[in-house]
Amino acid sequence: MKGNKSASNIFIPNVVKEVEAIELSNREKDWMVVERVQGGEVEAFDALVKKYRQSLFSVVYNMTSNREDASDITQEVFIKAFQSIGRFRGQASFYTWLYRIAVNTSITFVKKSRRQRFVNYEIIDETVVSEEILASLTAKNKTEKGAILSELQEKLNDSLQKLSPKHRIVIILHDIEGMSHKSIAKIIKTSTGTVRSRLHYAKRELQAYLKDYL
Repeated sequence: MKGNKSASNIFIPNVVKEVEAIELSNREKDWMVVERVQGGEVEAFDALVKKYRQSLFSVVYNMTSNREDASDITQEVFIKAFQSIGRFRGQASFYTWLYRIAVNTSITFVKKSRRQRFVNYEIIDETVVSEEILASLTAKNKTEKGAILSELQEKLNDSLQKLSPKHRIVIILHDIEGMSHKSIAKIIKTSTGTVRSRLHYAKRELQAYLKDYL
């Protein structure tokens, strides 16, 4: 289960530089592995699979909410990445490039799938439902937040299924995976403004679907 992350409005320059240095280091390490694979050392790709398999599975699972499908799609993503790695030139980080393949593959699957899907409530928790909704429900029903969240699970499933794949994916990447607007924009190849707009729309729709509970 992904822990809640608190964002601060106060940034210490040195800390930011250190974080950026770590991110750059990870990007460089990935690129070194990519170069080995491109040079014919195909077994080096296993290191990238081990590094990103779990995080990719999490994203795919929250799009499909089926472990078997998520496992198959995750494998398909790595196969696509391996087959295309010769064309990867490092304009974006390997992480961004790989996630883009995962997002596009997941969205294609969701669009083609006609079966009813269910979201993973274990890690949605209060990340998708606003504190205002929870506070209102708690006050109205005189019930603990945990019980309210449990009661909302079935309703949330129906509500999230009504969102289009492009709106569902930004909710997953931002509110569940904890990615920044900038990172999401790079992955889905759009502007940060569009990401914010889709998030705003998706959350507004979710609240509208939950209006009967307010």
